[in-house]
Amino acid sequence: MKQFFPNECKILFVLLFFLLSLSFFGQYSAFGGQFSGPVQRHAIRIIAGLVLMFGIYLVDFKFWNNFAWVFYAFVFISLIIVDLLGTIKLGAQRWVDLYFFTFQPSELMKPVLIIALARYYSMISPSEISRIKNHVVPFLFTIIPAILIFKQPDLGTAALLIGVGIGMIFLAGFPLKIFLTAAIACIVTCPFGWFFLHDYQKNRILTFLNPDRDPLGTGYHILQSKIAIGSGNIFGRGFLQGTQSKLNFLPEKNTDFIFTTIAEETGFIGTMTVVFLFLAICFYFFWVTTEFRSRFSKLTCCGLGILMFLHVFINISMVIGLVPVVGIPLPFLSYGGSSMITFMISCGLVMSALKNRK
Repeated sequence: MKQFFPNECKILFVLLFFLLSLSFFGQYSAFGGQFSGPVQRHAIRIIAGLVLMFGIYLVDFKFWNNFAWVFYAFVFISLIIVDLLGTIKLGAQRWVDLYFFTFQPSELMKPVLIIALARYYSMISPSEISRIKNHVVPFLFTIIPAILIFKQPDLGTAALLIGVGIGMIFLAGFPLKIFLTAAIACIVTCPFGWFFLHDYQKNRILTFLNPDRDPLGTGYHILQSKIAIGSGNIFGRGFLQGTQSKLNFLPEKNTDFIFTTIAEETGFIGTMTVVFLFLAICFYFFWVTTEFRSRFSKLTCCGLGILMFLHVFINISMVIGLVPVVGIPLPFLSYGGSSMITFMISCGLVMSALKNRK
């Protein structure tokens, strides 16, 4: 029984229990303290996500290795379908409508890209990794879907996907000197990317540099977020007592700005608890790689750790004004089914790798 259910997985279950509890009560508060339809749907998504995670855990980890490129091809084709026939919501074309539900392929591309790159690098020898030409395919695997996602438009997810892909390419053994040279070149050429941005994306960057330039327009989100976080002080205003969220001064309080809703009600203590739980999960994803001999398992868990860290770092930095608002959800806590599925899949893959590590 111990071999079937490794003790190491219990650590992840404990961390998830606290995060998902915060997720439910955070959404309950964001929707006015009523067990309404959206809160009920969020609870159902949590339960369905846990079932999916456990289902992935039960599958032999070799299955994900053998069919990694099949999953990548499926999600990539879905991105093309989105580009041609996708459903438009809030001015963005990011969803595939299957009548009984809609899903966002850009979210699924994140874990699928990770297992596809891990599969590729597990097939080549360490001596071959030092050759630049052997990194062309992983780069294309990353950049092409990122371009499709950027066109939706979704700059945040596209940039995050590139970050995950580049991180995995580096961890796989990309030469350090060439990597640093390429990084410097990207930084130098970044200003030219301004001309490829949509107007609303340019406004977000300008608002990040000066939130007071349009306090009732593009700067409204971040100014209200800072007011809400600051009003929480050390211990917060109390559960269901947040004024900025309850009086609807805070937009997107249940999705991208759920961290702000929690911060206003629980204060510094609550936000540090959330940050600690996320850092513990990220550390767990990297720590379990010491249990593996398989290169595929190591790279998969490292990639999932990078994905989790970037999501948390960008979202929290966004709501406190350290980076521009880019629409990146906070894992497990933000309202939305696609994001919940993505990170439940991530946890299930790590558990499956642990179960089959021998």
